[in-house]
Amino acid sequence: MAYQIKKAAVIGSGTMGGGIAALLAGVGIPVVLLDIPAPDTTPNDPPAKRNAIVLDNLKKLQKSRPAQFFTASDVERVTTGNIEDDLELLADVDWVIEVIIEKLPIKQDLMAKLESVVKEGTIVTTNTSGLSIAAICEGRSESFKRHFLGTHFFNPPRYLKLLEIIPHPQTDPSLVQFMVDFGTNVLGKGCVICKDTPNFIANRFISIIGSFGINYAIDHGYTVEEVDAITGPLIGHPSTATFRLMDLVGIDVNVYVAQNLYEAIPDDPYRELLKHEGTQRIWDFLMSNKFLGRKTGQGFYKTGKDENGERIFMPLNLQTLEYDMPTKVRFDSVGEARKIEDTGERIKFMINAEDHAGQYLWHLHAMLFSYASQKLGEIADTIVDIDNANKWGFAYELGPFEIWDAVGVADVLPRMEADGYVVPEWVKEMLGSGHPTFYQRDEHGVVVGYYDPTKKGYVPYDRGPKVMVIADLKAHGKTVDQLAGASLVDLGDGVLLLEFHTKANALDQDIMMMAQKALERLQTDFDGLVITNDGQNFSVGANLMLLVMAAMAGEWAQVNEFIKAGQDVMQALRAAPKPVVTAPFNRALGGGAEITMTGAKVVAHVETYIGLVEFGVGLIPAWTGTKELMRRIINPVMEASPHEDVLPVLQRVFETIATAKVAESAMQARELGFLRPTDRIVMNRDHLLATAKQECINLMPTYQPTLPGKIWAAGRDAYAALRLGAWSLKEAGYATEYDIFIANKLAYILTGGGLSEPQWVDEQYILDLEREVFMELAQNEKTMARIQHMLERGKPLRN
Repeated sequence: MAYQIKKAAVIGSGTMGGGIAALLAGVGIPVVLLDIPAPDTTPNDPPAKRNAIVLDNLKKLQKSRPAQFFTASDVERVTTGNIEDDLELLADVDWVIEVIIEKLPIKQDLMAKLESVVKEGTIVTTNTSGLSIAAICEGRSESFKRHFLGTHFFNPPRYLKLLEIIPHPQTDPSLVQFMVDFGTNVLGKGCVICKDTPNFIANRFISIIGSFGINYAIDHGYTVEEVDAITGPLIGHPSTATFRLMDLVGIDVNVYVAQNLYEAIPDDPYRELLKHEGTQRIWDFLMSNKFLGRKTGQGFYKTGKDENGERIFMPLNLQTLEYDMPTKVRFDSVGEARKIEDTGERIKFMINAEDHAGQYLWHLHAMLFSYASQKLGEIADTIVDIDNANKWGFAYELGPFEIWDAVGVADVLPRMEADGYVVPEWVKEMLGSGHPTFYQRDEHGVVVGYYDPTKKGYVPYDRGPKVMVIADLKAHGKTVDQLAGASLVDLGDGVLLLEFHTKANALDQDIMMMAQKALERLQTDFDGLVITNDGQNFSVGANLMLLVMAAMAGEWAQVNEFIKAGQDVMQALRAAPKPVVTAPFNRALGGGAEITMTGAKVVAHVETYIGLVEFGVGLIPAWTGTKELMRRIINPVMEASPHEDVLPVLQRVFETIATAKVAESAMQARELGFLRPTDRIVMNRDHLLATAKQECINLMPTYQPTLPGKIWAAGRDAYAALRLGAWSLKEAGYATEYDIFIANKLAYILTGGGLSEPQWVDEQYILDLEREVFMELAQNEKTMARIQHMLERGKPLRN
């Protein structure tokens, strides 16, 4: 049958259930959110009382940070109720997701109730993290079973990429493919198909390998800080590393998962890792004292303050079970490894290091390789699914088989076996039959296949038509021009890519120079331009260190030239004779926001956090950002009604810049004016580049450039009103005296330099004001103190 999801329901409104409901509402799907009725209530009680549990959870969801809803208005798509009185609300839904307590009889009872109310063909799924999918639907009709499967989201559902799809033997195969497509394209997830085995893929790995890592640390005298220092970004893992991650997830959750998994895998020879005596002693200590991690203020780390009142994190001593003062962890091998840019090469270096850090990482990875290779076929059919589940579930850069390739499959095999780590026969057979790696690469180093033990050879690796990888294009010789900080890459079909690759993609002279070259190539060789990259952030803005260095040298003329050059590049991109499409993602701050707004069209990933944040370092947006928000927000109002009161929209622009407001999603960026209604939002980050390229192609046939126009300058009366508003913030204690000084300078620009009368002015007039004020502020010692504080500490100074 043909499946569709136009309306959904979530049963269970806790952290996970509410998060799933928020995600669905955010992509435009109406959601029914049900939970149990409040205790000691009856169906005759008012809904506010009867549904207190779901309503309270929904309020918490709206207030949660990071935000679970893309915009505040998403909650309007959520209808609440309870599972005793309101199951009839499910009669017309297309998908029901169960997210209730992990007790099999309770889930089975709910399935019986659902079958009695949902329409024929309704998709019903469970978000269980480890119970048997087949067991949950046991006793249901054949039709119900065909439309039932597991859909295991990771918390928080909005942010974590992995979605495990778990069919059981009677699940309709076409439904499995539909859910993969829906999860990938509509929800923006990375979907993997798992076998119906305990804890599926990701949680199985984090439980077994995580337990091994802790056990090894206890047995060999490693400290909490030492383990976290070497199991984070050094090996391509998040900064939460090992013990910080345990605190983040919750000690109680870790213990619960380990206990359940132990009972569920009696035939797994590695289950005893979950009952290690030394580790159990620590769990008992933490649980008995209710030291449950971040939610209670202490777990493996305890939050405290040093003698200066600065917040510190005191690690738990794994031997004494007391909290120690934090120390600086140093390993010679780690210092050397940090010089290696490639993560795979860095891991290879570390597992061969002979010091304490090297020994730990060797054994951790040897166990990882062994377990992954032994579980292939049992918990997943392909090495790709195992790798992706680990990467997408925990934000790792590389999966187990990718790492094994990087360090050399054959190179480490003898050492693994010598140290007692099992290597299954299929791996040896792979090597012996002339397949030296798990992933097959072409002559350019690009992955084109992966090893399938059942086929005894490589099978094609296809990312799909919506995925483009810049590194692969460059490997195939598509680089057109390159500097240290930026490149031009041929995307094909007449589309050129401007890629940033500075640290944090901060904008510098290389990027400006390459942007100018891109504009030149549009005149001769290409029909459109896309601006994006594959870094962690689109761009965090201008390189502030350049400003500090110029200030120390007194080279203010050079600073002025740099700002003017930036303005010219931004204006030229917006007025380019051929379409320019910008594709931001993650952080697009300051200059990153300004270059985003140059696009004839923006294709933004849903998780785009964009804002003009210069105020926080004592500056104002001077690369067309101030002018652009005026053009986008003030101009339309005054063009539609010349006698309209300009103050409300003027204040909106003023507040957005003066509070350094950053959008919490691409949808919110649209509300703030950084994106237009015609700009496109993409749910799946992997699809961003290909989508941006296609949008650029779509614009080509009839494209007309946007030429500089006029900007409404509200004049001195509006200037006075903005100054009064700023003064009131200071009087109320919300702003420092220097904040108000900067705010007044911003008001000066927004009103046209205090023109005597409101009027339309050229864009260049506002740009000149931007640059004038920027240069004045940059030379103020308080602004320079703010910049240096940000560079040194990563947070704003309120002086």
